[in-house]
Formats: sequence, C-alpha cells, structure tokens
Amino acid sequence: MKDDEKILRLCKRRKKGILRIVFGRTGLILLLVAVQIVLLFGVFGWFEEYFGWFSAAQTVFSVAMILYLFNCGMDNSAKLTWLILMMLFPVPGTVLLIFTKADIGHKAVKDRVERLIDETRETLPQNESVMNEREAKESCTDALCRYINRSGCFPMYKNTSVTYFPLGENKYAALLEELKKAERYIFLEYFIIDEGDMWGNVLYILAEKAKQGVDVRLMYDGMCEIALLPHDYPKRLERLGIKCRVFAPIAPFLSTHYNYRDHRKILVIDGKTAFTGGVNLADEYINRGSRFGHWKDTAVMLKGEAVPSFTLMFLQMWNIPEKTPDWSECLEKTEPVDAVGYVMPFGDCPLDDEKVGECVYMDILARASSYVHIMTPYLILDGELEAALKFAAERGVDVRLILPGIPDKKAAYALAKTHYRSLISSGVKIYEYTPGFVHAKVFVSDDVKAVVGTVNLDYRSLYHHFECAAYMYGSDCIPDIERDFRETLAKCREVTPETIKHEKIGYKVAGAIMKLVAPLM
Repeated sequence: MKDDEKILRLCKRRKKGILRIVFGRTGLILLLVAVQIVLLFGVFGWFEEYFGWFSAAQTVFSVAMILYLFNCGMDNSAKLTWLILMMLFPVPGTVLLIFTKADIGHKAVKDRVERLIDETRETLPQNESVMNEREAKESCTDALCRYINRSGCFPMYKNTSVTYFPLGENKYAALLEELKKAERYIFLEYFIIDEGDMWGNVLYILAEKAKQGVDVRLMYDGMCEIALLPHDYPKRLERLGIKCRVFAPIAPFLSTHYNYRDHRKILVIDGKTAFTGGVNLADEYINRGSRFGHWKDTAVMLKGEAVPSFTLMFLQMWNIPEKTPDWSECLEKTEPVDAVGYVMPFGDCPLDDEKVGECVYMDILARASSYVHIMTPYLILDGELEAALKFAAERGVDVRLILPGIPDKKAAYALAKTHYRSLISSGVKIYEYTPGFVHAKVFVSDDVKAVVGTVNLDYRSLYHHFECAAYMYGSDCIPDIERDFRETLAKCREVTPETIKHEKIGYKVAGAIMKLVAPLM
C-alpha cells in the first residue's frame, strides 16, 4: 500500500472455490450424472422387467431432443457439443439441454431487458451529419454503426477524447483523480470486486463522496458472492451511503444465470468522464499480488460527447428492478471536447440474437488492408471467427495475436492451443506473453481503427455475457495502442510449428478433450 492511499475494508478476503462447483454448471452436470446412475441401477435392480420400456422411452426422448437441437438457432459448434453430451450421457445431456433452453431464473430478466432496450432505443439520437461525413463513409464506420444500432442505442460521436492506459496501474491512478472531482454522481458496474488495496482506496473515496451528497451507485456480478464478497455486502455499502445492486445472484443447481454474467466494466462520473476496458476492481489488475506473473491489462478513458452512451448502458442494467425507470442522467447535454476521429461505445446483450462483439471484430478483420493486431486472454473460437482470422491472413493482412504465457485457467489455455496449428498454417502469427498473464481485450488495425473493452475471444464473451467496448476510428490514442502492442510483443515468445510439436503432452490431451465441450466453457 502506498503512503498516500486511504484504504477502507468492509470484510476479510475469502475464497470459496468449492461453491463454484455447487452453484455452477459443474455442480448441475455432476448432479444429473448421479441421477442417471441412480436411474440405471434402479431400473436394473428394482424394475428389470420394465427396462425395455425405459430404454425405448429414453431413445424416443433423445431423438426428439436431437431434432429440436438441429432445428434451433444455436451456433453449429454448440450443437455438436450438445449432441456429443447427449450421446455419452442421454439423461443428463437431454435434461441439461432442456434446463438451459428453458432459461430458468432469467426469463423475467430477459423480458425486462428487452423492454428497457426498446424503451431507450431513441434516447440518444444519432447526429446524421456525423454519419454522413466522408471519412465515416469511406471507412464504413457509418455502416458498422447502423448495424450496431439494431441491438440498442449506440450512436457514433465526434468531439470525444480517448486516453489509452497500457496497464491497470495507469487506469487506477487516473481513476482515483477523476473520482475526487465528482460533484453529482458516480456510477460503477464491474464484473469483479475484491477487498484489497485497489478497491479499498476506491471505496474510501466513494464513501467520502456519498457523505458530500454525490449519488454513488455500484453494481457487480453475482459470481462475486460465491467467490469474493459476503452475501450482505450491499447492505454494508448502503450503510456508507452507497447504493448497491447485485446482478443475477447465483442459486445452487437452479439458475441458468451462470450463462448470462455481467462482464462489463463501466465507470461514469457526472456524465463527463467514462472508463471501460479489462480492468476490474481487484489488486491483481494493478499487479499487487498477482498469482500469474505480470498482469497485462488495458483500459480507456473517454471525455466528451460519447460518455452518455456508457451512462445509458449502466442505467439499462440498474433499472431492471425499477418500476419507473429514470433516464435523466443520460439525457443531460455533455460538453464537447476538442478531439479528432470518431468514437462509438457499444454493448452486447446475450439475450437477443445479435452477436455484436463478434461482428465488430469480424468487420475489422474483413476490412483491414495492412494489419490487425489483437490482445486477448482466451482463444476459444467458433467456426465463423476462426475463418475470419484465417481469411484475413491469407489475403495478406498481418494478423497477430498476443495471448498469455502464464494462464489463469489451464483448461482455457489448453483449448486455445488447439487453434494454433490451423491459424498458423494460414499465416496468422501467435505470441505468448512470457512475463505473465494477458487480460487485455484489444483490436487495433491499419493505424486508424481500434476496439478496447471487455469482449474476449471466447464463447462466454461472444455468446453468453453482457459486454461493452469502445470502437474508435481516427482517434489520437490509436498510435498509443499500436505502440503498446509492439512493446508488449517484444516481451513475447512466438508460437511456431516447432514449438507446437514440442508442446507439453498434458496440454495436447486436455485440449483435445476440452474441445468437445468448448462452447460450454
């Protein structure tokens, strides 16, 4: 802890790894496998004479579910995974599919989110003169904006400055200074909050601001309750004057909310300043106590006309339980900032049929002429995104990916390696960050386009999580992003056919096995 930091703690740090099994997909799968074993033994031991009927009923049931599976709108890779599960474990596989598609625990949330998005679709009107500018049209940024607006209210803006932070420590320092300037409100929405130096220092400032009459609202994902924070943490915060909500608390075995986590990182101050990126509010993100070597993360700070988009994203989630939603904060006029280029904040909602994050990435890959440079912690690709990466490289674009050298999840690390050979054979260059773990989610292309946000290259982010990011075209910060990529690249080892050949056998075996269930990872 630094001498000038004032740390506020409300509880002791705790780890509840076993609860991730009880409350998550693993616990449900284990329960269903146990049910199948009990049923089979029961049939053999007590109802031997009815086993033929049981087997016939199970077969009819499984065939019906397979027909349903292949006629639904699910991704083809996910269909194959479910098919394998139903072949290996007929009862658990089919029941788990029904359970997942039934969306127990979030149907009401889905309906509510859809209504809120429709209600706010015209809240932030697009300035058509911005859309019609020559640079926007020539870059097809205007066309991308029109696509993104199919899923919500995400205008394209000018007059917005963007500051890029190449490390979590950089964002942390700027964040503290901006929080101290707050006069009216502070909105925070984060996937992970953990007691420690980073959150303790932020919390101290938030508590002081709440005493001064600033409207402080905090929302964090329900997974924190089973891993990091006590169930009554919102009440502890409310005693400090901080309004707090937990998004989608987890219920043991019963909640499909596991598939719809709030993975966003949003902080908005007075409608003037917004932060997003990969950095959560926990010490490892600023390299205090990281278990995976040096933690490489990134973030951006926006000032100017684009900030209300992040305010709206926050309020859409905050207003889910509200009978009378209030959108007044995002309707306030934001002072323009003298800056070049375009900025388009956007969100991705898993409850609709739009894969916004993936489509933005694929649009960059499809339109790139010189290079696309990517940093991502995970590489668990569907067929479309893998084909887009390969096609870009095959037509001569310099496609490079930086991934972790020290993984935080070995299963995901093994899965990433299953894509290496195919991508490299098409000319994609892959590097692993030797000092530690890369948590950054960055695309930068042709010195003119970039995306910094929360969207990983994996099924969770692309299909199952609430996500957000900032798309930039021609902004001053884009050279900073490319410079950071190249400086990070200098600390990486390149993956080659030879290194793949000598990869640890454990990763090869684990990757081959995990590939069967990749869409569920």
